[in-house]
Amino acid sequence: MLTIGQLADYVGVTRRAIRHYHALGLLPEPERTASGYRSYHAQHVVELHRIKVLTDAGVPLSRVRGLVDAEQEAFREAAAQIDAELRGRIAELEATRESLDRLAVRGEPFLPPQVTRMQQQMRALGVSERTLQMERDAWLLIQVLFPDLVGYWLDTQQAMLNDPVYRDLYLRTDQAFDYPADDPRLEEIAQATVEWMMTHRPPAQGEWTDDALAQQLVAGYRRGYSPGWRRLMERMAELVQASDDRACRDPDDR
Repeated sequence: MLTIGQLADYVGVTRRAIRHYHALGLLPEPERTASGYRSYHAQHVVELHRIKVLTDAGVPLSRVRGLVDAEQEAFREAAAQIDAELRGRIAELEATRESLDRLAVRGEPFLPPQVTRMQQQMRALGVSERTLQMERDAWLLIQVLFPDLVGYWLDTQQAMLNDPVYRDLYLRTDQAFDYPADDPRLEEIAQATVEWMMTHRPPAQGEWTDDALAQQLVAGYRRGYSPGWRRLMERMAELVQASDDRACRDPDDR
């Protein structure tokens, strides 16, 4: 007669594992002594050892019951099936490792590599880390809201950064974060930026203009950061609207 502790020591498992096997129905419950303790016999040693061999080999507990007493041919078939499942899991894990490795070597794991390159370019211009972080967050937002347009906008942004006038405007906008809302420099930046935009504005994209909610999310993303930026964005929107209104009244001025 063996106690649960003695059985665990003989087979090389824990008492907790034995209780778990009882709960799953893999190991039959033994008779109990008058004091209420489990009393194990030699057959329990045999059955528990079989379970241990299978679990040590990586067989899922859900499959152990069908293999413990299986005939040799059935055992081979089941083992082959489990092997195929394990190979599939290994392939998935290896793919996950490869994906993690690719992310680890990128400067920004959540965004396309082109964003990292542009960030390096902007950092070299003297753009603040605060604005660079906001840019990364903004690209994440765009990536979620307009996944089909990310590539187009990345190419557009890169082309804009190649223009020295735009680079100067971008740096001035970065500095405007700390301006009060009534700073006269905001009007200068807004006027110069809108003038540049009217000359270099890319063709409108249907998916962008058709999704009003997404448009509001992106357009309003920066406005809440500082009074200076909020006023700058508002003034730029006013100037763009005024320009569009004039163009509608006199198409020849477009």
